[in-house]
Amino acid sequence: MKKDKKHWKLSTKLVRGGRLTSQFGETSEALFLNSAYSYESAEAAEALFAGKIEGFKYGRYSHPNLAMLEERLSLMEGAEACVVTASGMAAVFAALMCQLKSGDHVVASKVLFSSCHYIITQILPRFGISTTLVEGDDMAGWRKAITRKTRCVFIETPANPTLELVDIAFVAALCKKTGTQLIIDNVFATPLLQHPLQLGADVVIYSTTKHIDGQGRTLGGAILGKRKFINETLMPFVRHTGPHMSAFNAWLLLKSLETLELRVAKHCDNAEALAKLLENHPKVGRMLYPGLKSHPQYAIARKQMSRGGPMIAFELKGGKKAAFRFMNALTVFDISNNLGNAKSIVTHPASTTHASLGGAELKRIGIGDGLVRLSVGIEDVEDLKKDVLNALEG
Repeated sequence: MKKDKKHWKLSTKLVRGGRLTSQFGETSEALFLNSAYSYESAEAAEALFAGKIEGFKYGRYSHPNLAMLEERLSLMEGAEACVVTASGMAAVFAALMCQLKSGDHVVASKVLFSSCHYIITQILPRFGISTTLVEGDDMAGWRKAITRKTRCVFIETPANPTLELVDIAFVAALCKKTGTQLIIDNVFATPLLQHPLQLGADVVIYSTTKHIDGQGRTLGGAILGKRKFINETLMPFVRHTGPHMSAFNAWLLLKSLETLELRVAKHCDNAEALAKLLENHPKVGRMLYPGLKSHPQYAIARKQMSRGGPMIAFELKGGKKAAFRFMNALTVFDISNNLGNAKSIVTHPASTTHASLGGAELKRIGIGDGLVRLSVGIEDVEDLKKDVLNALEG
């Protein structure tokens, strides 16, 4: 009897979705470390490449580990189809370039991860693609920027690193009127706390490197959306440009998904506790956490996120000197540019992840020298509280 996987509850999808088993009946998904496939006959090879029968052709196209991961991610997200890539940035680039051409127009939110900002503002214009950046909360700005000439809108919400929010449903409605495709980078919210496709987005992107892996072991990306877009627009680009994920990374991510729900809940519990602890601390000038009423877009967070999330950003009084002193005094948190790890991580965006933007641009989008970003892990919350308070006093 065929299993109706779409009606499984989330926890079951994350553990059992997409499983393929060999003739050996393994209970843990097998790892297929091969690059190519053989066929029973020349006729079978011809039929496979003609699309008359299903099967695997070549590792750059797909393989069993990719197929399992893509189905599991689709079930989790509620998407028709998925393609996984070698990194989150490969996913961003493929989702855009598979459908853009010279003369097209792209609109994006102003606060973006530096590599996304570089693609939008530096790479796309080289191909004759015009771009417009909009403040996340500027409703009039979105209305003005999105026109019939706009091919894609690209948004991070919450944004890296300021946790700025964009009203997905509002922008989606504008995109529907103009026939524009809305692409949401959902990394900070994770697939468990925010569901862009349900809010009207067309495509959702993840860096699976972050919370989906959750242990700092792999690079990866995922693109999810309608089957027609995935099969007819995205896959030809991916097949011929080669950004596919390795079998080993796909296998690791399958295992990570089994604990994603448990880990994200703990991440959020700890992040909420730290945000409340720091919100009114005398050395904190500005706290940015979507789960707090003090967040400037708290109403949007309540509307489109189920929880405040695993990420925190705050501005320390005293600028870069105070930020560095705080970071160097931490004993539990690691100083790193990564995020989404089981281990708590602290980052100084202005001097690392977003340094390439330059001082003027950083100031314009609200990334000050005193801003620090916390990727809150799953350690004991009392240890995290003690570590942060001690570092602030150090």
